[in-house]
Amino acid sequence: MKLKKLKKKIQRLETRMREGPEKLASLKRKLQQAETAKALKAARKSAARATASAGKQSRKPKRKLNLSPERRAQLAAAMKARWAAKRAAGGTMTTSSDHNSPTPPTQRSNNRADGM
Repeated sequence: MKLKKLKKKIQRLETRMREGPEKLASLKRKLQQAETAKALKAARKSAARATASAGKQSRKPKRKLNLSPERRAQLAAAMKARWAAKRAAGGTMTTSSDHNSPTPPTQRSNNRADGM
């Protein structure tokens, strides 16, 4: 091997060795950032799953009742009577939480200007 070629090879090797640690450090930084991003994404995903599953656990699924039309009518009449009794017991005060009521809640205003 000629002297000039040997010197060039040594020079290239030295430059590669000089660049090596910097390149290695930058690659390690990129790897660390990628791992951190992946861990954050996984944590967010698991937190979202936990909140979603917590909401599902608190509520039981509705059961579909296999009712005949006669039994459905009978239950509807019983519920309407129950709601009417509830309204009568409450007087004029009704709550807006009664979503199943067949009639909308009515509230009387006692502070009218004409006194009626």
